[in-house]
Amino acid sequence: MSDSTAKGPDEGVDRAGGAVTPGGDTRGVLDIARIMESIPHRFPFLLVDRVVDLIPGTSATGIKNVTINEHVFQGHFPGHPIFPGVMIIESMAQTAGVLVVETLGESARGKLVYFMSVDSAKFRKPVVPGDQMRVHVTKERQRGNVWKFSAQAKVDGVVVAEATYAAMILDG
Repeated sequence: MSDSTAKGPDEGVDRAGGAVTPGGDTRGVLDIARIMESIPHRFPFLLVDRVVDLIPGTSATGIKNVTINEHVFQGHFPGHPIFPGVMIIESMAQTAGVLVVETLGESARGKLVYFMSVDSAKFRKPVVPGDQMRVHVTKERQRGNVWKFSAQAKVDGVVVAEATYAAMILDG
């Protein structure tokens, strides 16, 4: 007996592995290929592995899987690896960059998102190899090509860092 409402194996998933909303919008989840289309960063400085819960113009969550293979652990710190706070802030910025490009669509392809300021950065707990960092970014406001964001990085649901920051979108 077959169910006429059963979904095929590819229904509900886009070619990049992202979830498809009922309206066909695939921007809720972005894999690494889509992230690399959105921002110019590359290894070893690409600090977002996946984006989930992307709501264009509003918010996104970037996922960074922290592994002992990260180049920064060679010197930060030998025998006691801690993911640097500046790298956490950069992961926040890259997640925001993806949010901006996905919000603006094709008109933003090839543009760069430049940091303007970082305010109220706080580091609550160390991030170490084996942690999965979830970077929750929310757009606070946008005026012209200047965007302001707030962000929290969490590991296992616990806030490890937070900041507010501004960025400007310019031609690349």
